[in-house]
Amino acid sequence: MNIKKIQKSEKMIAVVDSDEILIIDVPSALDLIATVRYETDCDLIVLNKEAIIEDFFRLSTGLAGEILQKFINYYMKLAIVGDFSHYTSKPLKDFIYESNQGNCIFFTSSEDEAVEKLTKQTLSYQ
Repeated sequence: MNIKKIQKSEKMIAVVDSDEILIIDVPSALDLIATVRYETDCDLIVLNKEAIIEDFFRLSTGLAGEILQKFINYYMKLAIVGDFSHYTSKPLKDFIYESNQGNCIFFTSSEDEAVEKLTKQTLSYQ
């Protein structure tokens, strides 16, 4: 796992890049949240899609909701970067669309887009 900090618009963002799967369940998501906060003191995270277990993208498992709720509970904003075009599930496409309309969780196709979305958002969690 590689973590780099970047600054944009007076906000610090942790960009996590990993060839290994980092998030497989709720405890591993909490571990990532704690690690990023401890090592970078950032509450904005960009994470590559490959670092998340594929079951996350099957909404019927409930894993996505449980994990993303932890990010919200711990005041961490997350942008997941990857190619989501090959998913055919309408519920997943709707979930991605709705997430992107909010201000805490984003699904983007590039790191630049992820940074842009995270820096345009306020730090309000209401």
